Amino acid sequence: MAISWIYKVWILLLPIFESAVSSYSEDQCSWRGSGLSQQPGSVEQISLHCSEGALDWLYPKGALRLTLSPRLTSAAVGPGGSSSGLITACVKPSEHFHGAQLYLERDGVLELLVGDRLETSPPPRVRCFSRLPGEKVALFLQATPHQDISRRIASFRYELRGDWTARLSLDSNPISSNEGACRPCNNTELIMAVCTSDFVVRGNIKAVDEDSELRAAVIKVSATRVFRQKYALFTSTGRLTRSGEIRTLLQCGVRPGAGSFLFTGRVHFGEAWLGCAPRYKDFLQAYAQAKLAQQLPCEMAVD
Repeated sequence: MAISWIYKVWILLLPIFESAVSSYSEDQCSWRGSGLSQQPGSVEQISLHCSEGALDWLYPKGALRLTLSPRLTSAAVGPGGSSSGLITACVKPSEHFHGAQLYLERDGVLELLVGDRLETSPPPRVRCFSRLPGEKVALFLQATPHQDISRRIASFRYELRGDWTARLSLDSNPISSNEGACRPCNNTELIMAVCTSDFVVRGNIKAVDEDSELRAAVIKVSATRVFRQKYALFTSTGRLTRSGEIRTLLQCGVRPGAGSFLFTGRVHFGEAWLGCAPRYKDFLQAYAQAKLAQQLPCEMAVD
């Protein structure tokens, strides 16, 4: 089915079904519904307002149009709560995504993100895209015809971030650019990363492996001090140490090396992804300079 034909059909049907009632969780972060309750050929309008959540479409029939309008926290938006308006979004389809195709709708143009899968197909990959200021962006799910829809579930998780935290695009077939993702942080970026990251850890690199599915480098870290972690990313391996894994783009060329580092970054679909990672002595110098200049947004008990 051609993308242009799908979109024309949707345009014709939208006025008829724009009053359809959406279903979502009480916090308006997630939606779960069944195609069995939809009228044939209908397009159900859904609007969610969180920075992360999930959608589960059981027995897909017709189509869904999902608008994501997150109320991002100041930490997610950027330093001082300011933002250029650019938001990076990522969707992670379930391993058993079936029964529909997922499109990015950008100013009236559809671009395929996730196609319908055969039982033997490999799991779909994470897809990321960015919304420019003033751009109209939505996700459009179109059910694909199947004689038996009893085993079809189209589900995915989503995350949205302000542009300043989106140094990495984890998209294996990128819609957005990875330019600058491997660039070292300057002192201002480093101090902000320390104050706003999901994890801040001092440690050593034990090894670097490759995640072939994500085409990412997996840094195995022996943590000597955990300043902050949003989730239990680094677990105890002894009285004084913890261990954990941090991922980064493969093209950044991370290699094992001696010395102590400060690792910062974001949690992306339950996994730690690297942000700024200076040598610890360089962090201490940048931190001391910012403190002397009274330019510290937060304070840490450093040594």
